[in-house]
Amino acid sequence: MKALVAIKRVLDYSIQVRVKPDQTDVDLAGSKMSINPFDEVAIEEALRLKEAGIVSEIVTVTIGASVAQDVLRHALAMGVDRVTLLETDTAPDSLGVAKLLAALVKDEQPGLILLGKQAIDDDAAQAGAMLSALLGWPQASAASKIVIADGKALVTREIDGGTQTVQLTLPAVISADLRLNDPRFVKLPNLMMAKKKPINTVTANSLGVPFAARQQQVRVSEPAQRPAGVLVKSVAELVAALKAKGALQ
Repeated sequence: MKALVAIKRVLDYSIQVRVKPDQTDVDLAGSKMSINPFDEVAIEEALRLKEAGIVSEIVTVTIGASVAQDVLRHALAMGVDRVTLLETDTAPDSLGVAKLLAALVKDEQPGLILLGKQAIDDDAAQAGAMLSALLGWPQASAASKIVIADGKALVTREIDGGTQTVQLTLPAVISADLRLNDPRFVKLPNLMMAKKKPINTVTANSLGVPFAARQQQVRVSEPAQRPAGVLVKSVAELVAALKAKGALQ
């Protein structure tokens, strides 16, 4: 069975976000970029399924400009078999991503699609659900455990207040939560070897699907600054302070 893993290039989670002075977007100039953490978990899960003999080939795909090759090479260093860049300078929204991936699925014919449950830049958490709808495949989101056997996937997923276990008939779309696994450490020799491996580049426009974003980002701003805390010496003083602020009746 072939597994297709979709990943996104985002600002590294350890970097403090800076907003451009004109508030049009986040300032990425000179900042470290990396694989979306949820997507890296999806790659790791595909690798573990391959090591267990369930998956025979792993194909990783990302959408973006040529600079996105760096995250694909990181995926190669982790151990995926092939990578594809759907090259475009136009940033698609979640629906555009789903349309492009659905078009690629027609060529690759995977038995399983894995991706992160959300990207840490826009936090939309929509691409996986939209992709499953376009393909007509079953879907499980926020997966914390995946067991595949006899053409079915038993998925434990995170929900409010606990977990839920669902059974899917393959092919299916599964989006990964952070609790699914801990991605492996990539060694420097593997990163060096990945630089020599080929990257299949496909022009996104050649897939023949409309993927231009239908929404416009109007403004990006810093969160409101939190007021300074107040030290209290007793519970009675705390209660009085809360009542004064109207936070306690």
